[in-house]
Amino acid sequence: PRVHSAVLTCHLTAVLKEAKLKRQSRLVSCKSPGVTGGGIYVKRCTFMLVRTARLFPLITSHHLHPSCTRSATQTFQLCVGIAAAASRGLRSMEPLKTAPEVPTTKPPPTTAEPLAEDTSLAPTDTTADEEKTLPAGLLPGETVVKEGKAAILFPSANEVFYNPVQEFNRDLTCAVITEFARDLLAQRGVKVVVPGEKDRVVVSLSEETNEDDAQTEEKNGAESPAVTATVGEKCERGLRVLEGLAASGLRSVRFALEVPGLQSVTANDFSTKAAALIARNAQYNGVSHLLEASCRDASMLMYEMRGKKERFDVIDLDPYGSPAAFLDAAVQAVSEGGLLCVTCTDMAVMAGNSGETCYSKYGSVSIKAKYCHEMALRIILHSLDQRAGVYQRYIQPLLSVSVDFYIRVFVRVFTGQATVKNSASKQALVYNCVGCGSFHLQRMGRRTSNGKHMKYSPAAGPPVGPECEHCGQRHQLGGPIWAEPIYDLAFVQKVLSAVSGNPSRFGTSKRIEGMLSMVTEELEDVPLYYTMDSLSSTIHCSTPPLLQFKSALLHAGHRVSLSHACKNAIKTDAPPAAIWDVMRCWEKANPVKREKLSETSPAFKILSTEPSLEACFTVREDANPQSRKRHLTRFQENPQAFWGPKARAKAGGGIATNLQDKRKKCQNKRKNQITDSSEVKNFHCKKFRQGTCTNGDKCGYSHNLEQTKEEKME
Repeated sequence: PRVHSAVLTCHLTAVLKEAKLKRQSRLVSCKSPGVTGGGIYVKRCTFMLVRTARLFPLITSHHLHPSCTRSATQTFQLCVGIAAAASRGLRSMEPLKTAPEVPTTKPPPTTAEPLAEDTSLAPTDTTADEEKTLPAGLLPGETVVKEGKAAILFPSANEVFYNPVQEFNRDLTCAVITEFARDLLAQRGVKVVVPGEKDRVVVSLSEETNEDDAQTEEKNGAESPAVTATVGEKCERGLRVLEGLAASGLRSVRFALEVPGLQSVTANDFSTKAAALIARNAQYNGVSHLLEASCRDASMLMYEMRGKKERFDVIDLDPYGSPAAFLDAAVQAVSEGGLLCVTCTDMAVMAGNSGETCYSKYGSVSIKAKYCHEMALRIILHSLDQRAGVYQRYIQPLLSVSVDFYIRVFVRVFTGQATVKNSASKQALVYNCVGCGSFHLQRMGRRTSNGKHMKYSPAAGPPVGPECEHCGQRHQLGGPIWAEPIYDLAFVQKVLSAVSGNPSRFGTSKRIEGMLSMVTEELEDVPLYYTMDSLSSTIHCSTPPLLQFKSALLHAGHRVSLSHACKNAIKTDAPPAAIWDVMRCWEKANPVKREKLSETSPAFKILSTEPSLEACFTVREDANPQSRKRHLTRFQENPQAFWGPKARAKAGGGIATNLQDKRKKCQNKRKNQITDSSEVKNFHCKKFRQGTCTNGDKCGYSHNLEQTKEEKME
């Protein structure tokens, strides 16, 4: 040990002299913010080296285990690194910069005895403590959040937005992009391989098998692509993905780890702290070869990538609130036939609370009705199609779902001047009765086929009169909305087959299976829906069982289905007159007290008319869908308390005041607010009645007790 101590002390002295020479030649400089000049940096290193040299005799006086030793050069590098980190004040949001490894050089042997192989230096106690606080690149105060195959670093101060409730959103997006990549890369000669997935078996939902389809599948299987793409590997013919508003980069990291066939993933965020965290998370998960962090304005980034060779194959937009500001750039930056994924969380605007705001953002007026969630889906599809049409492009919806407190749409974008002309006939206005809730759709345009040519003309309308024919109330006008199917049945079945065949891939596989099963059972050509509680409350009767009401419409010759957007919704092609006839028949079996109904109420007007058909409420077998029979997870319970939208992130970084604390503070204080101070005089002063008011005439409340007594007598 004494020999080792002497040798290492000599070596550190030589290193110290070299550091002083560098200081004199001004080769060593400190570039970190908050430190002026390089002298402070060298002085700190010199102090640490001298202090370490003094402690060497004490440390080496004990027998050192060879596996726990370090060389002198490594110890010097570690000391310099710690001093540099302390001098520049490394923050939790800064990307972790690892110093390159320098090869260890043995000091020259002394004349007394050659240096043995186990003469490396053991770390000091201070160094060991520093290593314990920074395990595997984790800075002090940080936590690791695991979701899917990703492990994301998050600062303890919650400086980057994260909502764990939207794990279903991210799982569904990974599943959709995987199937999109499977179809698109097959055309490029690339086969996608998903871990844990067995050989794909295409199962026909119909009982009869089409022989032509079977032969086509055999031909396609015989010509299997030679190139395979797996998760985590870069594919030269793969997809280029952009996440415009990445925040922590969790979604992009999951794309790189769970979606095969990717060429690159660009995770962009306008916040410098978020961009630094994205880079660290990419390095932490080992996907730096696929994921690139970007700190740009999302719209400007997409505008710059409008060239045909620079467009992205997949663009994902998941903002806090409305995505309206990014839609114009997104429909231009996505490639031909590319996938555009959009999330909207401003449901208060899109569900009818602020129709004028909805029009300014999406070009459509929302209505506060029972079908508001599906109408929100059709509003965002209308907005996407309208903005794409400006650039001679059009959309093809693959999947549109209303989940929890947000909506999510997946659309493909194509270019075609002839097809864009069909856009007007795909949009419709909504006439909604304020009394009974009946609605009618009016197409914006009309197209008729004339041989090889298509003739376009304005639509004729309106479909309703000045008053509702059922209750005599007025109509509200909403829209325009997307009136075509909001999903592609064949594509949804592919995603459903992949998720159900590999349930261990996602944490929310059961809910995805239940949600997509309901989507495939919906009537795709029937916009909007009715709800059972609104129909029964209109005529003040008991609510009929769901299966009995569906069976009555089926017996009458109409099509009917449920909706994934609402638990007790009914989608049907039956006209409102047929629906109210069924409700009149139900009311006869379960009568209401008509003497209590007002003559001007919708219930009195509807029940005053005799039904034109005799409804049969015998339950039919086809009234109960398969998703309901199999007890799939269709409408799950709230995952946790206060699981809705979180607080908005501040512009300079950090999360705003806790939303729940704000709700408790403002509880029961937003109703019947008094805006005019003169209105306070209408309320009597409690302190004046008790004889303790000292304000006199300056009191804002009334001191007139006689007025209070007269109000009580009235």
